[in-house]
Amino acid sequence: MKLNRLRTFMMGAATAAMTMASGAGSASAVEIEYWQYFFEARVDAMDKLIENFEAANPDITVKMTHFPYDSYRTKVAAAIPAGQGPDVVQLFYGWLNDYVEAELIQPLPADTFPPEKIEEEFFPMVKAMRMGDSYWALPTAVRSLALFYNERMFEEAGIENPPANLDEFVEAAKKLTEKDGAGNLTAVGITTGMTAQDHHWIREVLIRQFGGEPYLDDYKKVNYNNEAGLKAFGFYNDLQAKHGVTKAAFMDEPQAAFKAGRAGMHIDGSFRIGALESVRGLKWGVAELPAGPDGTRSNYSSYWVNAITSKAEGEKFDAAVKFMEYLTSDEAMQIWLETVGELPAKPSAAMTDENVNHPVYGPFIKGLEYAKTTVFANESAQRQTMVDMMQRIELQGQALEESVSQAAGEEQKILDEYYQK
Repeated sequence: MKLNRLRTFMMGAATAAMTMASGAGSASAVEIEYWQYFFEARVDAMDKLIENFEAANPDITVKMTHFPYDSYRTKVAAAIPAGQGPDVVQLFYGWLNDYVEAELIQPLPADTFPPEKIEEEFFPMVKAMRMGDSYWALPTAVRSLALFYNERMFEEAGIENPPANLDEFVEAAKKLTEKDGAGNLTAVGITTGMTAQDHHWIREVLIRQFGGEPYLDDYKKVNYNNEAGLKAFGFYNDLQAKHGVTKAAFMDEPQAAFKAGRAGMHIDGSFRIGALESVRGLKWGVAELPAGPDGTRSNYSSYWVNAITSKAEGEKFDAAVKFMEYLTSDEAMQIWLETVGELPAKPSAAMTDENVNHPVYGPFIKGLEYAKTTVFANESAQRQTMVDMMQRIELQGQALEESVSQAAGEEQKILDEYYQK
């Protein structure tokens, strides 16, 4: 009888110990939140990364939340100061100044992310994320621009190869353009839209290809109100006004026209790959951007970064650091490339023979070798000056020279106000 009571006691004690151990284990588990804007391929990629990370770190759970792009910045700005929202947040590199000033993010710990190691391992464009002795954010992937082209339309127009230079580009666009009996465009040779990637194409590609430099003094001084700038903006404006091979906002958005098979060519970022691969019946290829009149090649590179928010403290901060380490690993970068199409942020992951020679990824990766990254003081406001400039020319009939001069003055004011703070 005593033996049975002893056994019962021992079994109860063991059960209690297991319960306590289980409780202790769950109490030590940490949950962190990750926020990004909604783009289906990016969400799919992050699902895979979170699954891998949690498998390797069973004591950490990552909860992902995403919002439509238009409301994303507002949601982040409201949540973090209230002690809510993400511990790790995704932001466009051009927003960094705004996030630092608003104290929404905190520097990455130098013992885990030494600046010297970052600058040794990452593509040079990530230096824009450094302020003083600290890095505030890092990308998993970077982007460059390339020329998407509709293979069916090329074949029907008798175009054997994508254009190698700007002259061939214009001639190909003319052959690809289609109009109805009344002269209305039914298919454009090239898509255009300043709210998409065209303002980057003009800034960092066309201006340089026409012999200029868009900014001076580390992007603090506007430098496109000159002969090279006028040639670049004139080339872009002539696509619609002179050659008639495009129309701004044709089918509302440039990528929509290309996806619908109503555009022969489309300049876009590598992030567009995932979306195009899901379009049934669309046969398309990718080529490097056309070279300038003298053979100059240029490209624009941008990226979204991940940062640890000011909300993350204690064990959540430690978990966020571990998650950031994984997001910046070669493994994560390759997964992101294969899922989204955005390029690894480290040469060690990007510049493999397989990636460089890939028919789709290759042109983007080659573009990184001669790409420039615009350092924005206020990305949204600076983009709007370009949008307004082209609308004044198209809708109000303002002379190109006057509109470019006005835009340069407005953008310089934005830069001066920021850097004089």
